[in-house]
Amino acid sequence: MSENKRIAKNTLFLYLRMLLTMGVGLFTFRIVFATLGVDNYGVYNVVGGIVIAFSFLTSSLATVTQRFLTFELGRNDIDKLKNTFSAALNIHILMAVGIFILAETIGLYFLIHKINIPSGRENAAIWVYQFSVLTMFSSIIQLPYNASIIAHERMNIYAYFSIIDVLLKLLIVYCLYISKYDKLITYAALLFAVNILVMIIYLLYCKKHFCECRFRLFFDKPLYASIVSFSGWSLMGVGGVTMATQGVNIVLNLFFGAAINAARGIAVQVSNAVTSFVNNFQTAANPQIVKLYARGQTIELNTLLFLNSKFSFSIMWVLSLPIFLKLDKILNIWLNHVVPEYASLFCRLILLQAIIYCIQRPFVMACLAVGKMRMFQLTTTPALLLILPLSYLFLKLGYPAYLPFIIYIIMTIIEFIIEIFLLKQWIDLSGMKFLYTVIFPVFIVILTSFPLPFSLSYLLGDTYLSFFIVCSLAVLNAMLSVYFLILDKPLRKKLKTIILTKILLK
Repeated sequence: MSENKRIAKNTLFLYLRMLLTMGVGLFTFRIVFATLGVDNYGVYNVVGGIVIAFSFLTSSLATVTQRFLTFELGRNDIDKLKNTFSAALNIHILMAVGIFILAETIGLYFLIHKINIPSGRENAAIWVYQFSVLTMFSSIIQLPYNASIIAHERMNIYAYFSIIDVLLKLLIVYCLYISKYDKLITYAALLFAVNILVMIIYLLYCKKHFCECRFRLFFDKPLYASIVSFSGWSLMGVGGVTMATQGVNIVLNLFFGAAINAARGIAVQVSNAVTSFVNNFQTAANPQIVKLYARGQTIELNTLLFLNSKFSFSIMWVLSLPIFLKLDKILNIWLNHVVPEYASLFCRLILLQAIIYCIQRPFVMACLAVGKMRMFQLTTTPALLLILPLSYLFLKLGYPAYLPFIIYIIMTIIEFIIEIFLLKQWIDLSGMKFLYTVIFPVFIVILTSFPLPFSLSYLLGDTYLSFFIVCSLAVLNAMLSVYFLILDKPLRKKLKTIILTKILLK
């Protein structure tokens, strides 16, 4: 119960953070998109994608660092915790230097000679690339400190720092608006400056409050080998995700130009705004998944996985259903009627993939907690690695721009099925119980909550009144379906008590 209360408390902090960051983020994106224009934003999206393609090398290391720190906290081994952080920080520094060299050689060559940049914007693209590389370098150094805050479950601090970050980015919008210099270069430079400032804040806080957060030239061969080996296998999965996202982004640019990258960038912004609700809940629950496994509490772990998966879907579906139904209207209002071709379709497909992944993500974290990365990556990653070559092949054959998104959805489902089979062996997870407890209720919720608002949306047309009625009905329908089909009787009873005692009778 105390662990569940901690998850709930940490989730509340993360939701407060998310409400502000999402609101400001959507507002700033609207202004930035309007200020930069479709082509400039498309250039920024694809150039940033090249940098992200290199940074996937550290994404796996960041997840591994959080896992190792959380595992040692679960075992309450302070000396091992200190050694683990020092080793992780040193590896991150070496990795940052290596990626910087790769980005300034292979990446820069690819940008200059291969990427489709609008005429006259080549110099601006190079400046954006350089600032993006520096931003990536500082972000890599910051990752172990972020991992420490999450491992210690200091979600309130994580929320406060994120709010500082988003407020500084709001200031960027004002500076971009009044700037007389090239808007695209100015935007990239200001993002770099904000990233440096936030990194310094993280470093100062962690050094003051966590005993392990000290830089030491420490070397323990077995520990370094363990982290590097774990990261190496994890790298396969992150590489597959990067190829499926940023790789496909570059392929779309090669076939359709920068405008298609702007459409995909908008879709990603919408998806990120919605999934941030789920990510906050899952970020709060992830440390408990690792700690339960570290203590050998597999029964409690299975229960938490099922609950996490169901609640994640519930949050995602309540938010996504009205967006699915009224997306065209939402994009026109948000972007002031400047909506690139394919943006609406891309949004719906990325949201569908995000719904599947939010159900899957707790089980991915359980696989990381177990630590058998070789088996995990060798069985799940091939599905992800196929996304990029299949996308390129079908686009080369003349298929439409949305096909890579459909391929991504299919491969995500295949990867998920493999993970369930692995966890059945590792933590005695019941596949039939998963189908009965999670998947079956999810399908019933979708089937019962979708038809009525969809029919009304079709009948009422595209007026503002229709928008309000359909969105309200969609949210109400989804919430009722979740209440009766996802929540069990004890949870429904507890929710009733909370509503009656703390809201209606207050």
